[in-house]
Amino acid sequence: MNTTIRRRVGVHTAVAAGGVIMLGPLVLMLAGTFLVGNPLNGDLTPHLTLDHVRDAWAALDWPRVYGTSVLVTGAIFLAQVVTSLPVAYALARWDFRGRRLTFKLVLICLVIPVQVTGIPIYFLLSGLGLLDGYLALILPSVGSGFCIYLFRQFILAIPVSLFDAARLDGVGPVAMLWRVVLPHVRPALVAAGVFSVVSHWNDLYWPSVVLTTDRAATVPYAVAGVSGPESTVPLNVQLAIAALAALPLLVCFLLIQRHLVRGLVLTADGE
Repeated sequence: MNTTIRRRVGVHTAVAAGGVIMLGPLVLMLAGTFLVGNPLNGDLTPHLTLDHVRDAWAALDWPRVYGTSVLVTGAIFLAQVVTSLPVAYALARWDFRGRRLTFKLVLICLVIPVQVTGIPIYFLLSGLGLLDGYLALILPSVGSGFCIYLFRQFILAIPVSLFDAARLDGVGPVAMLWRVVLPHVRPALVAAGVFSVVSHWNDLYWPSVVLTTDRAATVPYAVAGVSGPESTVPLNVQLAIAALAALPLLVCFLLIQRHLVRGLVLTADGE
């Protein structure tokens, strides 16, 4: 066996091992959801049942919880696009003093944990009387250094001739974003949307900080209230609740996975 074959075998083995590790919890969740018995001690029986799913659906007000998460994640992503796209366009195509410094500051924002800025943001929202509401969940995530970086990389791949031709036609900066930039960054919008929606749909930290009631409970916040080692909800029902929580994201990913891969590939090819 030559070196190339050994390297390929090693790479495929590592990828397969990683896949098993990542799929293990998913298999356990599905087994506990649709089979009878405790999946932790191995006494599952090969009898399919939907009783756990029905009990999980009855345990939470899923239409309201789903609606809140869709509203919050959708509003966050829309606000991120509106605020990040003009900044990315300026950093990619405008020549102004401090452009490199500004881009470096954007990169620094990517490595600052949300917990670092959580305390001052909490006190700011508290002073404005916005705690325990939708705005408390949405406003802190409006600015996104990741979206700025992603959109900038995509805009760099747009030929300069398109911008020059648009300027000759009298297109202004705002129209340039709408008529030239936006049509060419749609794959980046899909990629950024996936990362943004998944991140904020699964976020439990920030809702736990700013929410005190279930009035604006998101999916993770609601699930955390009925799950855990001290919960009286049976384990199989907890696993079914977890499956219902992950179902919308799984469906969305299956629908847009081709666009997501294309967006990531084109972004990696940016200058």
